[in-house]
Amino acid sequence: MVLFIGLLIIAGRMAIAGNAVQSAAFAAARDATLARTFTQAQIAGDAAATFSLDSNGVECISRNVVIDATDFNQPIGTLGEVRTTLTCTVRLSDTGLPGLPGSIDIVRTASSPVDPYRQRL
Repeated sequence: MVLFIGLLIIAGRMAIAGNAVQSAAFAAARDATLARTFTQAQIAGDAAATFSLDSNGVECISRNVVIDATDFNQPIGTLGEVRTTLTCTVRLSDTGLPGLPGSIDIVRTASSPVDPYRQRL
């Protein structure tokens, strides 16, 4: 019975962390689309992901945000999107169940459209 309850706790923790990481990936993609330059998009996306994860109480051992903003170079009037891949390593060793790995990587992707008529620098 104790093992079953422990597995339920792990499953709940993984579900909450997965949802939080997905939300952070969407926030990073959306904030990156609002930037004017590729460099600003990288900075804004990373900051949005960090803020979203912190707001949801997810503690990542390591975090990696990859923002693909190559569509920023499209001419005005052309559709494009920003794609974000967020990897968060979540600790499992503190749950107290023997046999669990020390941590697990949660990887989520998201995309957000770039306004085709926004000013580009």
